[in-house]
Amino acid sequence: MAAASVAAVTVAAGAGLASADFSDLRTIKKQLLDVAERSRERGLQHSGKWASELAFALDPLPLNELPPAPALTEEDARDLDAYTLAKSYFDLKEYDRAAYFLRGCKSQKAYFLYMYSRYLSGEKKKDDETVDSLGPLEKGQVKNEVLRELRVELSKKHKARELDGFGLYLYGVVLRKLDLVKEAIDVFVEATHVLPLHWGAWLELCNLITDKEMLKFLSLPDTWMKEFFLAHIYTELQLIEEALQKYQSLIDAGFSKSTYIISQIAVAYHNIRDIDKALSIFNELRKQDPYRIENMDTFSNLLYVRGMKPELSYLAHNLCEIDKYRVETCCVIGNYYSLRSQHEKAALYFQRALKLNPRYLGAWTLMGHEYMEMKNTSAAIQAYRHAIEVNKRDYRAWYGLGQTYEILKMPFYCLYYYRRAHQLRPNDSRMLVALGECYEKLNQLVEAKKCYWRAYAVGDVEKMALVKLAKLHEQLNESEQAAQCYIKYIQDIHSCGEIVEHLEVSTAFRYLAQYYFKCKLWDEASACAQKCCAFNDTREEGKALLRQILQLRNQGETSSTEIATPFLLPSSLSANNTPTRRVSPLNLSNITP
Repeated sequence: MAAASVAAVTVAAGAGLASADFSDLRTIKKQLLDVAERSRERGLQHSGKWASELAFALDPLPLNELPPAPALTEEDARDLDAYTLAKSYFDLKEYDRAAYFLRGCKSQKAYFLYMYSRYLSGEKKKDDETVDSLGPLEKGQVKNEVLRELRVELSKKHKARELDGFGLYLYGVVLRKLDLVKEAIDVFVEATHVLPLHWGAWLELCNLITDKEMLKFLSLPDTWMKEFFLAHIYTELQLIEEALQKYQSLIDAGFSKSTYIISQIAVAYHNIRDIDKALSIFNELRKQDPYRIENMDTFSNLLYVRGMKPELSYLAHNLCEIDKYRVETCCVIGNYYSLRSQHEKAALYFQRALKLNPRYLGAWTLMGHEYMEMKNTSAAIQAYRHAIEVNKRDYRAWYGLGQTYEILKMPFYCLYYYRRAHQLRPNDSRMLVALGECYEKLNQLVEAKKCYWRAYAVGDVEKMALVKLAKLHEQLNESEQAAQCYIKYIQDIHSCGEIVEHLEVSTAFRYLAQYYFKCKLWDEASACAQKCCAFNDTREEGKALLRQILQLRNQGETSSTEIATPFLLPSSLSANNTPTRRVSPLNLSNITP
């Protein structure tokens, strides 16, 4: 098609998309139905499905408002027979055959299908060769041999301005596959301007953006599609609060029935570890769309974390009945076996998932976890590295690599990987605690203190940061700061309403008993010593300390008033028959980095 014709297509495609205005939902529905049909004609099934799902969430259109069939050009008419035949072959995954019959076609639609068939043929051969000859854990050097040829041909068309929105999308995919990231981003941005309604181009752009700063410098079209893109990229970049605000505004705009938006909100809550909310939304999603397989691997991760075996078993059986050869189904079954501690079987299902789709991120990460459980660190490292190749934003893979190198006693390596994980999840206490442990091993104690304090400040998930900080102070003979950390730790455990079975609670009471004893605060020392008697590992020390306190009291020693008042241990934690004296809180701000 000539440059002028492409410009005409561009104007038509952009009509009604001048701003992110959701006031006219009928127009938006027409646009979605139109692009869904155009995507299907070109074999872009996922983009077609996305647009169709979104259109389904809006009210139906009356007959007289349904979008008309796309007008045929003379080139379309000339290529119609070849296109119709080739599309039937394409749908049956006979890509080489489809490409053969499309040679020489001039229309935009037929040309795209010709190039796309060649691309998919190369990808299929690459995947087959990778799985057959190398196995899913080998560092495969297999390449799609067609990519360079496609790049040369598409580059000529691009310079001549003869590519429409779909052609630009394919050109961008080829560039990305050749690791020409900067050029790929420019082409995808151009594709979103030429054809703003094509979700595939927006999604590819998402995969190439690594941080919020990079996002600011992109010149994106001001359309309502941009709101969906921003919500998606915020979720990917772990900017969950902004993502949830965007999704809420889309729901308010009229997309409340969209299963896509509901699933994305569930994934967002999963990413911030709000497990109860995520589970609730996934259960609601299953009621609305019971045969849905997408995102069910994320749902199974939540069930796994909660240890919900019956629910995970039901989900695995249910997905098996729907489609046992989907990657998500294999991951769910893998999670089920992992929860049952059958790690070899779990790894087998994750490998099966990767045979179905070698670029499926979740399976690589989960397989890495299984190899860790089986103490196969070299295989775990390979799996995590593959996950990072697929998506450099996967904090779980970076964190997993850190853990494997920690097992291998290579602290400088694990420090690097934990730092990468922390950059992706700056407010995740687990990353900070792991970093703190690394710094401790490298004897960088000031940095370790900062990490433990920050982990506590952002909300310590595992309730271990304060204990580690206290032990660090203990090691440095900073007894006041250590005592204050132990006091706060006991307060936290108590305020959570958790059953005090934490291993470190006895350690905290033992240290505080000894600390108060040294300060000659007999009542406080006695209260803590009595709590020590409730734990097997500190019982004897507690009894010995109580005897010493009793002996000193009998000798006429009085309580020292060197330390003044206002902190009181929680009443349920103090001994019933021993009044707990008020002790001054030691100011944690002194040690705040």
